[in-house]
Amino acid sequence: MIEITATVESMDQLGKLLVSGVDTVYIGEETFGLRLPKSFSRAQQSEIIHIVHEKGKKVTVAVNALMHPEAMKQLPEYLDFLKEQKVDQITVGDAGVIFVLQRDQYGIPYIYDGETLVTSSRQINFWAKKGAIGSVLAREIPYLELQRMAPELQIFGEILVYGATCIHQSKRPLLQNYFHYVQLNEAATKERGLFISEPKKTDTHYSIYEDNHGTHIFANNDVNLVTKLNDLVALGYKNWKLDGLYCHGDAFVEIAQQFNAAKEWIQQNQWSETIGSQLDHKISEIHPQNRGLDTGFFAFDPEDVK
Repeated sequence: MIEITATVESMDQLGKLLVSGVDTVYIGEETFGLRLPKSFSRAQQSEIIHIVHEKGKKVTVAVNALMHPEAMKQLPEYLDFLKEQKVDQITVGDAGVIFVLQRDQYGIPYIYDGETLVTSSRQINFWAKKGAIGSVLAREIPYLELQRMAPELQIFGEILVYGATCIHQSKRPLLQNYFHYVQLNEAATKERGLFISEPKKTDTHYSIYEDNHGTHIFANNDVNLVTKLNDLVALGYKNWKLDGLYCHGDAFVEIAQQFNAAKEWIQQNQWSETIGSQLDHKISEIHPQNRGLDTGFFAFDPEDVK
């Protein structure tokens, strides 16, 4: 069965996403999770888990940050909380978290999320042997490479089918360093909508912001693979991720509805290129107009991806 995972930014949006056909919601708090649309309090996380479980659906919690010493000190208390709440699974990118999970026998299933590092079946299967139930695949893997990987995977590979792609993260506060250098007192949060451009390429629009994990820079265009979903399912990639970091409120819910429609068409063996084109057109209309859309690295020649 195809499983759709979607990020959540509010309690109101949560209810609408569950109705839209989303199978798993993705939440967390900023201390332990990377690039979340919303950092939820413990009380909110508890409420979300309760609501989602009542609907017979699942919750994934982001614990995928690089854990520096202070975060590692706080980690056991957070894992205790998640275990008590009976969270379905977490995403993990730091081997230190995996060590703590296994050392203290938390029994919480985890999905390995090493961002751009997850590019081979050998690496994914390594983490499968260490207890991972799935892996978040790097956004930079072309279709031909996905095709080669598919028969070798021992656990599922989650693919971003809609949303922003982070192309660089630095622990350093790059924006604040720049503002200090030019003697400006400016905020560097996601809400500012800041972006950087390449010299002499005014059409480039690399979104950038800072939080307690450092500086995050995103690709010029967001990913939309709705026309490629049937190809992915044919290879066995049935775990789809929708990321609403830059698509908010009801617009993101409408996006989720289009992907759920695609899921139903595919599962009923009634998918066609015409249906894919129609859904693609709807998504383009709903998607924020100040952000581009394309298929990312999907159609690239693997030899061109360095």
